[in-house]
Amino acid sequence: MINHIYQLVSPGLFAIKYSEEDIVDKVIIKPSHMAICHADQRYYLGLRSRKILEKKLPMALIHEFCGHVVCDPTGNFSVGELVTVIPNTPRNNDDNIYENYRKNSIFLSSGYDGFMREYVVTDAERVVSVDGVPEDVAAITEFVSVATHAVLRYDSIAHSKRKRIGIWGDGSLAYVMSNVIKFTNPDVHVTVIGKSRDKLSYFSFVNDVFLASDLSEDFTVDHAFECCGGEGSFYAIEDIIKYIEPQGSIMLMGVSESNVAINTRMVLEKGLTLVGCSRSGKQDFLVASNYLANKKFQSRLKKIIYEANSVSSIEDIHRVFERDGNTSFKTVFKWCL
Repeated sequence: MINHIYQLVSPGLFAIKYSEEDIVDKVIIKPSHMAICHADQRYYLGLRSRKILEKKLPMALIHEFCGHVVCDPTGNFSVGELVTVIPNTPRNNDDNIYENYRKNSIFLSSGYDGFMREYVVTDAERVVSVDGVPEDVAAITEFVSVATHAVLRYDSIAHSKRKRIGIWGDGSLAYVMSNVIKFTNPDVHVTVIGKSRDKLSYFSFVNDVFLASDLSEDFTVDHAFECCGGEGSFYAIEDIIKYIEPQGSIMLMGVSESNVAINTRMVLEKGLTLVGCSRSGKQDFLVASNYLANKKFQSRLKKIIYEANSVSSIEDIHRVFERDGNTSFKTVFKWCL
């Protein structure tokens, strides 16, 4: 089967690659809706280093999408069923390491073609059903799975004193992380700390919100999630180390292009645990799909989704990326190519 793959050749420049696909025993999916991640924007705008861009491009962007099954010779999915695909692809088994951290795992849209294609052709094992979920919400299943993975790491590492959790950040990741925490741990006191009053107003379902500049000296949390990334990572981690209780766990989730200084003296003095959380695996997707089936959970996510106009041409791809640059949270668009 000849497939059309829409690759980013260089920052701001797309081209179509015609690829012959092996469809034997593969699930064929027609993409329906896609979502833009900050990582996609960094490639599109050329905000990665020249060395990284030369290594990764040309490459199809997007690792968040949903689509309908066109054909499944394995019999695992029905024609027309709404599904998503796990972008992380492990190449070996290792019970000691989560699949998203294995050295030889590959990640679609990071050096390998993502989901900007006419059809997605993949193994049934990498496909997860999201049937019944609104398509604009189903498109961000991968994003939700990242938060479910962070909760998995937190549950396995943090000590049992879990009355107060602090989430640093006021963007999409912090919003989804807060949503997952309150959905799975409704009795936990969740505080979100950010820098934008407007963005913090969206977090009405948590216990309280604060501007980072307004935290009092006696403010404390038992554990924390850092969801800032970029230049904000330094300030968030600095605050967390200051306000977290001894032996607290810190889930580091924000991606930074530069090295971030950490006050190791206080990390040692408090006996803190810093945990890197990135991407997700199949188990996280299955858990996320269960959350997404909940109407209340869906309703909260819809508040941060901006649905752009349909994409029917390469010019439309440019338009949605440019629009996303002016969107506070998540941009989702219908894929018609």
